[in-house]
Amino acid sequence: MARGRSRSRASGGGETPCVGLILSGGGARAAYQVGVLKGIGEMLPRGAPSPFPVICGTSAGAINAAAVATHAARFRQGVRGLEAVWRDFRARQVYRTDAWGVSTRAMKWLGALFLGGVGAYRPVSLLDNRPLQELLAQVVRFERIDRAIDAGQLRGLSITASRYTGGESVSFFQGVDSIQEWGRARRLGVRTRIGLEHLMASSAIPAVFPAVRIGDHFYGDGSVRQLAPISPALHMGANRVLVIGVSGRTGIKRAQRPPERYPSVAEILGHVLDSAFIDMLEGDLERLERINRTLEHLPGDAKREQGPDLRRVDALQIAPSRELDEIAAACAHELPRTLRFFLRGSGATSGAGSTVASYLLFERGFTRALIDLGYRDALTREPEILRFLGYESTARYRRADAVPADLW
Repeated sequence: MARGRSRSRASGGGETPCVGLILSGGGARAAYQVGVLKGIGEMLPRGAPSPFPVICGTSAGAINAAAVATHAARFRQGVRGLEAVWRDFRARQVYRTDAWGVSTRAMKWLGALFLGGVGAYRPVSLLDNRPLQELLAQVVRFERIDRAIDAGQLRGLSITASRYTGGESVSFFQGVDSIQEWGRARRLGVRTRIGLEHLMASSAIPAVFPAVRIGDHFYGDGSVRQLAPISPALHMGANRVLVIGVSGRTGIKRAQRPPERYPSVAEILGHVLDSAFIDMLEGDLERLERINRTLEHLPGDAKREQGPDLRRVDALQIAPSRELDEIAAACAHELPRTLRFFLRGSGATSGAGSTVASYLLFERGFTRALIDLGYRDALTREPEILRFLGYESTARYRRADAVPADLW
């Protein structure tokens, strides 16, 4: 007997909807995802299970994905627990912030980089993230993933990390037996039991946090070289995807003025971080939209010739309605004093350079502002979100128990 019964809603005569949740990376920016999930939880009937049979997480989004998956039976309850952690975050819960810990780590990092290869092959990183490992070990109950799969409340969970040897983007997944491992150019899907090591590997920003060994290989942040962030959800059976981005620039058009000075180190580094954490996801969404438009113009015979792998996949993206860099600049003073000392000279605590700070600002002022922003952004699009999830387009679910338009 195959493990895991895949649950579904009827969709009124069309293809049975299987909604995949895509949670991207972005360091402390991932607090925005928690706010959106909180809003969605309040839209659904009280006590409703997770509306996402397929969940995919990368980097900081991997932590949120695991939390949602382990509470598939009680979605709102799980999001509340996730919010409780993020609303009271302190940077010291993610990485060491004491002067000795930061300075010695920085000296080792610089020594490995510049002193003729001395220590070049020793485990070294700019920050020590053992506090995060200890926190996740306390709050994430990985054994619940199997229970959710067996109960039919979850089809699959994937956590993506980047393999340093070979350069592949590896999506570790745990799910129903019908999901097959996959292999594409620079992309692999590997069946396993998701554990703490996968979350730590997926969130290990190169050079900032140490690489993690899983089996015979070392892995780093999953956003690096993740060419197709939506792909794991499709391989696990999703036929529509809800993407919660952390860009803060989607749909925002600003007048471009010629630069008045040479970009600071922080601005350049922020550009690199954005290209890894944000650009790939937005590019993959554009590619999906192009495929959907192409399929609309193909005759039925041509579609059948292409086989079942070529199909329309609807996507709904929710992204910040405000610039997250502006919020980070206003909250930069909350960074630990030791980190402010190292970042100030690079221009990372103000203006355009605050992109770097936004990835490391695991402090309650910043995370609470992002949670509140995500919550408001979700409620603003409530009818659209409910329709996408297969519920009636009405706000009454937040105020009283109700029955979905199509039962699970």
